[in-house]
Amino acid sequence: MKKPRKPAQPRIVIRSLVTMVAGLFTACSTDSQPEINSNMNAEEIRSFDISVPDGVLTDLKNRLAMTRLPDQIPGTGWDYGTNRDYLEELIEYWKDEFDWRAQEEKLNEFDHFKTAIDGLDVHFIHERSPVDDAIPLLLTHGWPGSFVEFVDIIGPLTDPEAYGGDPSDAFHVVIPSLPGYGFSDKPEERGYNPERMADVLASLMERLGYERYGAQGGDWGAIIGRVLAGNYGDRLIGLHSNFVLGGPPRGAGDPEAGVPIEELELRQERARAFANESAYQTLQGTKPQSLGYGLNDSPAGLAAWIVEKFHGWSDHDGDLESVFTKDQLLTNITLYWVTETITSASRIYYEARRTPPTRRVGFIEVPTGAAIFPKEISFTPRKWAEAQYNIVHWTVMPRGGHFAALEQPDLLVDDIRDFFGGLR
Repeated sequence: MKKPRKPAQPRIVIRSLVTMVAGLFTACSTDSQPEINSNMNAEEIRSFDISVPDGVLTDLKNRLAMTRLPDQIPGTGWDYGTNRDYLEELIEYWKDEFDWRAQEEKLNEFDHFKTAIDGLDVHFIHERSPVDDAIPLLLTHGWPGSFVEFVDIIGPLTDPEAYGGDPSDAFHVVIPSLPGYGFSDKPEERGYNPERMADVLASLMERLGYERYGAQGGDWGAIIGRVLAGNYGDRLIGLHSNFVLGGPPRGAGDPEAGVPIEELELRQERARAFANESAYQTLQGTKPQSLGYGLNDSPAGLAAWIVEKFHGWSDHDGDLESVFTKDQLLTNITLYWVTETITSASRIYYEARRTPPTRRVGFIEVPTGAAIFPKEISFTPRKWAEAQYNIVHWTVMPRGGHFAALEQPDLLVDDIRDFFGGLR
């Protein structure tokens, strides 16, 4: 897929009211433009530029230079956790070659904003398509990802014609940083579970003037998307997920009856593979604060914690950099470092365990599309998924794992286009 660079545009701190209003129209109907949300004013949504202070980056380099790595048993590779040789190589690159300012400039090519919702400043990218009747699409990340996972698919989604696609497949893209992640505020109270985050995202899309829109996500983004579809289903055109979770249907006799043997085998294989990868869930779900002291203080520790997940959850046949570049890995890791959000981001596991939802999400009536990547951390057979979702689209991918937008952007973009193309 050809990926032309978006032309540079002048950036300003405060946009004119005319420019602001122009970005608020939804494009769900080709017949008429909807009215702007009457509660909008120029102060509610503010333009935002990423600009990390020099002192933060200098401190990072100084800490990297003082890294003290533990020993590792020779020949153990990634068996015990993050491989020391690879981490040492990554740290040296981070310290001596990685250019955050170049990544910052690339990220600032997109239109960033902040707005206050539920007492928090929420950061988001709002990149509108040149195609007026494009579908609004909410893209939601998970942990240990961030909004930067989606940067390579923004162009193909918003301007498909520039990438050799059909302009009728265009989307207006909204990519928030979840509360506690990236440049969004950190919650200072208990209870920011997936339901509350879904409420925040629904409020964001409403504030942008989008009455009807699509949603897409993986990891926590998929879980939050399910809650969004369950509680705000009248607003969703469709739900697209690359992380479809679900157990066997209740009260249906033998749950494996009618499930293809290859699907049962894939589910078992994925369960075996993830059995040795899941300790982080227990730790972050019970004692995220204790973990946070070390990860917030040591960039080497932070990198080891995050890169282990990218190694263990992706499809790379033993060569991590066959699917991720060092710059991609370190842009995400550096974002966690400069915003000091590893602790606040990890708390979603704690909150999900301890804050029960106020509304039960049952069968998802919203048309749902599933992109099934073979190295995803879990697999739900289609028959089981159909008992919980209105599955109208199911694609089994030839390759890829948990971080679909980074690992296989072309496959993900094509599937998003195919799914929503059938709902236009």
